[in-house]
Amino acid sequence: MRTTIIFVRHAHSTYSPDELGRPLSSKGFTDAATMSEVLKKESIDIVISSPYKRAVQTVEAIAEFIDQKVIIDNGFMERKLSDQPVGDFEFAIREVWKNPTFSLIGGESNEIAQLRGIEATLKVLDLYEGKNIAIGTHGNIMVLIMNYFEDRFDFSFWKNLQMPDAYKLIFENKQVLEVMRLSMEK
Repeated sequence: MRTTIIFVRHAHSTYSPDELGRPLSSKGFTDAATMSEVLKKESIDIVISSPYKRAVQTVEAIAEFIDQKVIIDNGFMERKLSDQPVGDFEFAIREVWKNPTFSLIGGESNEIAQLRGIEATLKVLDLYEGKNIAIGTHGNIMVLIMNYFEDRFDFSFWKNLQMPDAYKLIFENKQVLEVMRLSMEK
């Protein structure tokens, strides 16, 4: 039986040091509404999200449209890069992608973050087999999950993601049959 997971990278957010509570910006809300229109065409059955406010806000409208609540799953939280401010974000991200077991102080390596994301994804595939699921998440963890199934989803792929962005993965027996980007362009 085929199961579809659409990973939705959150829309643009207003920066604040509060990672968990950082909301969408006005542009983010506009783009999230457009993303919801795209998702309406996908016959979504279930909506899951990272607990981060910006991820939830990106998929809230599709949950409302199908008259469901957003299910929160910590497995889809963004990877923790460090527990301290990172001076050179670009350098830090490049390093964790270069060496899958490397992590900054208090942060998750690609290997650890990917394992968390895969455990959450496999749980979703078990619980909602045969359904169409939208998952509000974040760029790094999304690509790490996709990379587990196909190694073409790598650092370069991550660098080219949009905010928001959505990738539809069709699974059968926990194997990916097809991956396609959902376009927000009219």
